[in-house]
Amino acid sequence: MCGRYASAQTDAELAKAFEVVDVIGEEPEPSWNVAPTQQVRAVLERAPKDEPAVPATRLLRSVRWGLVPSWAKDVKIGSKMINARVETLLAKPAFKSAAKRRRCVIPADGYFEWMKIDNRKVPFFLHAGDGQPLAMAGLYELRPDPDLPEDHPDRWLWTCTVITTTAADTLGHIHDRSPLLIPAGDLLDAWLDPKLDEVDDVQALINSLPEPHLEPYEVSTAVNSVRNNGPHLVDPVTA
Repeated sequence: MCGRYASAQTDAELAKAFEVVDVIGEEPEPSWNVAPTQQVRAVLERAPKDEPAVPATRLLRSVRWGLVPSWAKDVKIGSKMINARVETLLAKPAFKSAAKRRRCVIPADGYFEWMKIDNRKVPFFLHAGDGQPLAMAGLYELRPDPDLPEDHPDRWLWTCTVITTTAADTLGHIHDRSPLLIPAGDLLDAWLDPKLDEVDDVQALINSLPEPHLEPYEVSTAVNSVRNNGPHLVDPVTA
C-alpha cells in the first residue's frame, strides 16, 4: 500500500512541472509526512461545471486523501479507501466510474515504505534520482452534502485515492506493493484526459505504463509517527 509520502514543492513548482493552467485553493504548507485523511494537492483535468462542452483545463487543487464515492452514506468510508488496487480498478463499484472519468495524479517528492528486517519494520524513502516529483496515479471523486444548499461553497467534498500495483523487481524487496507511477509526457496527458473514457482504452493505457526506476534508502523511524514532520524525515540513515 501507499500510506505516507513527502510533498514539499511549492504550488509554483508543481504548476511548472505538470504544466498546470490554473491553481485552485490556498497553498498548503510543505509536508514530509503526508498521511491519509489530510488535504493533499492533486493534478486533474476538468471542464467548467456549467460548461461541459468547453475543453477541460489542467488544474492543481486540494482534495482529501481517502476516496468517498458520490453514493456513500458516511464520509468515514474514505479512511478505508486511501488506495485502489490497479488489478481491480475497472471492476470494483467504488472505483470503476472514477477510473473512466475522474483520473488524477498526486504529486510527491517520494513515498515511504516499511521493510521487515529481523522482526522490525524499517522505513525507507523511495524517490526519483533526478529530483523531479513523482506522479502517483490516482482517482478523485465529488460527493455532495445533502444538508447543504447547491450554492453553498462547502457542498461538494473532493477526495482522492492513490492507485497501487505490484512492486517492480527493483523495489519489491522492500514491499510487494507500490504506487502506480505515470511518466511525464504523452502517457501523463492521456491519463489525465477525461475524454479517454472507454474501459478497454483505460486498461490499454495502464498496460503501457513502464516500470519505474526509483532510488530507495533507509530513513529514521521518526517518520512512523504522523505527529513528526520536517525535512529531516527524508535524510538517509548513516552508519
